[in-house]
Amino acid sequence: MAKQRDRPTSWPASNSFPGSKPQCGLCERAVQATSRHHLVPREEGGKHGPVVDLCQPCHSSVHRFLSNRDLARRYASVEALRAAEELQTYLRWIRKQRVERISNRRSQR
Repeated sequence: MAKQRDRPTSWPASNSFPGSKPQCGLCERAVQATSRHHLVPREEGGKHGPVVDLCQPCHSSVHRFLSNRDLARRYASVEALRAAEELQTYLRWIRKQRVERISNRRSQR
């Protein structure tokens, strides 16, 4: 059996209230579902590092606009990720969108 690790208190809490909608750690919208994003990518040594819950559009956009190397070196906290110059146009746009209007392209295959 795998050893269970405690989540450090500095990590964002994931959707802890029953019946409440999850909140994206990047765009800060209440969304239908989130996925876990390693702030330092696993291939850059972040396998057991801090994570943040992101909605699918934000998670896809982070990996579209930023390389794993940049994520590891420059954006290893959610605050730094929110301030990333490369994401500012996207964040201004996504924060205005209704959740149900954005679909995950992968699910349409």
